[in-house]
Amino acid sequence: MALKQVSSNKCFEGFQKVFEHDSAELKCKMKFGIYLPPKAETGKCPVLYWLSGLTCTEQNFITKAGFHQAAAEHGLIVVAPDTSPRGCNIEGEDESWDFGTGAGFYVDATEDPWKTNYRMYSYIKDELPKLINANFPTDPERMSIFGHSMGGHGALILALKNPGKYKSVSAFAPICNPIQCQWGKKALGGYLGSDVSKWEAYDATQLVKSCPDSHLDILIDQGKDDQFLSAGQLLPDNFIAACTERKIPVVFRLQQGYDHSYFFIATFINDHIKHHAKYLNA
Repeated sequence: MALKQVSSNKCFEGFQKVFEHDSAELKCKMKFGIYLPPKAETGKCPVLYWLSGLTCTEQNFITKAGFHQAAAEHGLIVVAPDTSPRGCNIEGEDESWDFGTGAGFYVDATEDPWKTNYRMYSYIKDELPKLINANFPTDPERMSIFGHSMGGHGALILALKNPGKYKSVSAFAPICNPIQCQWGKKALGGYLGSDVSKWEAYDATQLVKSCPDSHLDILIDQGKDDQFLSAGQLLPDNFIAACTERKIPVVFRLQQGYDHSYFFIATFINDHIKHHAKYLNA
């Protein structure tokens, strides 16, 4: 599958690049950011996938998170895809910020008119890793995932639905229980239809109740002053309770004074890179 390089910038002796490709899964052109650490010039590296939140593109993380130095030091390739298909000419795709463009929610839509293009779950799980492994010096056996908000939801469900696929998972302010919050009800209802039992397949709090993988070490950072936490959109307590019941190890850190922004992410990103490096470089 042909990759077209959009940009390349040297950064901490590695390179932050952006590529474009035609996605078979999403039936449109997609971009992704990829950081290649200096180690990638001489050998294969593990891959850490970042999933961004609502309204984001591949640019938000690579320009705002400040992850490059830690990724260079630990020898991690970091991939940051877009958050939805783009320009599919679907009626209503650009009408709201929390549904459609920039809001793929990392699900495979089953409802018209979304089901042809809005297949972000399969894109992240299958198509993108195959593309990355075919074109870059990766070790396909060493892969982890993390994300923010909607992307934190995406990271958690991908890890929980695919035991053994990812060495580790972490999240910043994830949407933990989407079937119970307004963002989730809008997105899951629109993409998957009105049968709530189908939504449960994409809800981390539901999935953890039947998760066989107690070896998955989960790290979550949550800002205490996050406006979406107080608005009931994130619901981490529900997820933690479900993990505790199933004896799934989860480190949940409520960070005093922090909000939902990339300033929060940049503050704790090195901790998350270290968390993943511990498993990816083991």
